[in-house]
Amino acid sequence: MNAVETEPVAEVIVTTSKPEPTHQRKRQPRYAVVVLNDDEHSFDYVILALARIFGYSLERGNDLAQIIDTQGRAIVWTGALEIAELKRDQLRGFGPDVFARHPVTFPLGVELEPVD
Repeated sequence: MNAVETEPVAEVIVTTSKPEPTHQRKRQPRYAVVVLNDDEHSFDYVILALARIFGYSLERGNDLAQIIDTQGRAIVWTGALEIAELKRDQLRGFGPDVFARHPVTFPLGVELEPVD
C-alpha cells in the first residue's frame, strides 16, 4: 500500500479592520441668541416674535419674556453660528411693535454669545 503523502496546509486568516481615522470630526461651536430687555417693546410683541421665529408656544414665549424682563436678558436659542446669525437678524427685522402704547420702530436688542 502506498501511503498518501500530504503536505502541511497553512491556515490563512484574513481580517479586515477599518483604518484608523487620521482626524476626528470637529463639532461646530455653539452660539446663544440672547434677547435684551428694554422698556419700550411690549410683552405681546416679544412673545409673538419668539413664537414666529423659533416656533415656540405662546406659553414658552411668555416664560422667556418674563425672564428677559426680570433678569434683563435671556438666552432664547442655541446652535450653530450661521443659524444663530439668521435668528438674530430675524428678531431684529421683525418689524414695529404694534402692541406698544406708542410707536416702537427700533428692533429688539439681540446679541450672540459663544457657548462653552
